[in-house]
Amino acid sequence: MAGYTNIAFRELLRTFGGADLIATEMVSARSFVYMGNRNEEHPARLDGVREEQRPVSVQIWDNAPETLAKLANTLTNDYKVDVIDINFGCPARQIAQRSESGSALLRDPELVARIVRTVVQAASPTPVTAKIRLGTTRETINASEVANAVEEAGASGITVHGRTAAEMYRGKADWEEIAKVKPHLKRIPLIGNGDIKTAAEAVEKLKNYPVDGIMIGRGMLSNPYIFNQIKQFQENKTETQPDQKTILLTYYNLAKKHFGKNAIKTIKTFAPQLITTKPNSKSIRTKLSKINNEQEFLQIMEEWKE
Repeated sequence: MAGYTNIAFRELLRTFGGADLIATEMVSARSFVYMGNRNEEHPARLDGVREEQRPVSVQIWDNAPETLAKLANTLTNDYKVDVIDINFGCPARQIAQRSESGSALLRDPELVARIVRTVVQAASPTPVTAKIRLGTTRETINASEVANAVEEAGASGITVHGRTAAEMYRGKADWEEIAKVKPHLKRIPLIGNGDIKTAAEAVEKLKNYPVDGIMIGRGMLSNPYIFNQIKQFQENKTETQPDQKTILLTYYNLAKKHFGKNAIKTIKTFAPQLITTKPNSKSIRTKLSKINNEQEFLQIMEEWKE
């Protein structure tokens, strides 16, 4: 998730445990190639990938098969990643409209197939997966057709988010439409995605829909411990969770380790997503939005009584 799943956040998730596969922020293949041509090392979103604990998946995006293939080849041979995920689902304006990538590509299943096929060849033997939405609009839902194209092109798995591109993140994810994709797949797993905010919801989706797994995005920002809770729920154990203050302090220490003074900027991005459910949440978020240094941050943490 752009802006959030940096190396410090990924390490936070591993600290809490439960997540079977963790993905990086989306990496622009075009930016990667451009920086390579200028002899620059790599986009910042790949910081820490070489050294971090495995397994790790890197999500990439663009609309040019050859450009994506160059990045995929480097991720396989240099970064030694475990999975390469191609994003065909992002509805953000600068990606879908300005760059004609992400969810805009759902209009052209043949191009999707060509991209997947090219990336699979360049990334071999690293498995390649794809993430899609139901379609661009409710009137043009074509997730099954796109999923079939992805599978035939050699992908190892597919994630379907239960909204169309036009819906952005409004309304509810349609898991009935996600389920309709399953009969069109012959060999690869179907991963469902959308509106999973609790362990109970995660287990309910796995039980009631024909998916082979689930992906959680926004739901983990307010509760990075959710993956551990899912495991607890599946094992009929009492769910536990660190308080928000503990989570934020843990994340800050990881951010400081990786980003130094820039950890404060990272906290100001993450805190509004995390601190949402307590009576004094608004006050704490407001205070944290104004911090400029570690001393101010730690002072707020000391005064914060959950």
